[in-house]
Amino acid sequence: MDNKSNEKFTRLRNDYPLFIYEGFDYSRLNNRIDVQFYFTLVNKTDFKPTLSFFLPHENIYEKLSEETISNAIFNIGMVEMISYWKACCSPKILIKPYKLNKEQEMFWKKLFFLGLGEFFHTNNINTNKDDLLIFEYESDADNTSLCRHPELSNSYIIPVGGGKDSAVSIELLKSDFANTTALVVNQREATRSVLKAGGFNSSEVFEISRKLDPSIIKLNEEGFLNGHTPFSALLAFVSSFAAIVAGKGNITLSNESSANEASIPGTEINHQYSKSFEFEKDFREYYTKFISPSVNYFSLLRPLNELQIGGLFAKYYKYHNVFKSCNAGSKKDTWCCNCPKCLFTYIILSPFLSSEQLIEIFGENLYDKTDLTSYFDQLCGFAEEKPFECVGTIDEVNAAVACVIEKAENKLPYLLNRYKKLSTKHLQSTTGVNSLLSVFNDEHFLSADLADLVKSNISGLRI
Repeated sequence: MDNKSNEKFTRLRNDYPLFIYEGFDYSRLNNRIDVQFYFTLVNKTDFKPTLSFFLPHENIYEKLSEETISNAIFNIGMVEMISYWKACCSPKILIKPYKLNKEQEMFWKKLFFLGLGEFFHTNNINTNKDDLLIFEYESDADNTSLCRHPELSNSYIIPVGGGKDSAVSIELLKSDFANTTALVVNQREATRSVLKAGGFNSSEVFEISRKLDPSIIKLNEEGFLNGHTPFSALLAFVSSFAAIVAGKGNITLSNESSANEASIPGTEINHQYSKSFEFEKDFREYYTKFISPSVNYFSLLRPLNELQIGGLFAKYYKYHNVFKSCNAGSKKDTWCCNCPKCLFTYIILSPFLSSEQLIEIFGENLYDKTDLTSYFDQLCGFAEEKPFECVGTIDEVNAAVACVIEKAENKLPYLLNRYKKLSTKHLQSTTGVNSLLSVFNDEHFLSADLADLVKSNISGLRI
């Protein structure tokens, strides 16, 4: 533990002991709902982040009560607040709009603690869930434990980010495409291209624009605390509100069972905590009990691992030249080919695509890049921790790498040759991949029909 880092954490909490969730406003203009949140870091600054929801042609906004809308938006603000609160990690949060009950407080304290697990680790902060924060309320604040039950159709909203996972979900739901709407937060070129390849037109896309308050960037520059926040938790609340106003009952995520593995083995520190089954379960229970039991939030790909998703995606050629999973290159719509996400995606597709096909996608052979050695070691489990990225499990990576080595007909590229020399204990034959391709994880919230749909699509996956 870096004592200086923990001293900074303690000093900031002492200097800024109170963070306030002041409230929120929302309004509708034509097809757009604009939301603004108001947060205050006492003795320092105010934050006013915004969200805009561009309604699809068919929606039920006018049929919804003000209580339903306000409660759903208030809870979006609870998770949006994390991005600003983390600058000082104030020990007290005053919530003015509503009053949470004890069960709700437990949900939020868990999300703040585990959702910021990577943040605490990378900032060398030593804390625990019980001591991290307490919630306070205005004496006359209304209780927000009452849920509403708007009538929603049995149709789907698929959040699409431009990567391989949501493309697989799109293809799996093709049989019910007429009842499917895509949802996008902060549209980018890769997202547009994936949506086009998937057959969506603009009327079938629910677009959301999220804007951070620039004051948080200024605090980061001044040396306040900064780091990873649980974006997928925000997506859960945002997409569920979108489902309510669109009148669609199912939020169909594309999170896989591999997201459950900790980034640091043996700990609760997981970059993908808000993509995990644990969060999915907690969120479903919370939303059903305190916001709306009409929304069915689940991940279509939860029974699958990253190898299975890679095997399915490899067959969908129309996405190969348009999908992008690289965070570093997202603004320029490129693969940076220098980050762990690029390398992992390359690895997980390599048992199913030829070297030529992979180079056509990425622009170069990532197995030949010596400057990716440290990331490669992390992905393979040779290091103490995995990369803090949305990547698969260590077993999946080892199975994929060993399979490619076994199938290689020519001289091995640098990273594969390193693997063969360094770790014979990890070497597996293609049976290692095939055994992972036949797994169906029973921890999921799929209906029987959807579970059968997923099973039927992976039944023929083999190397």
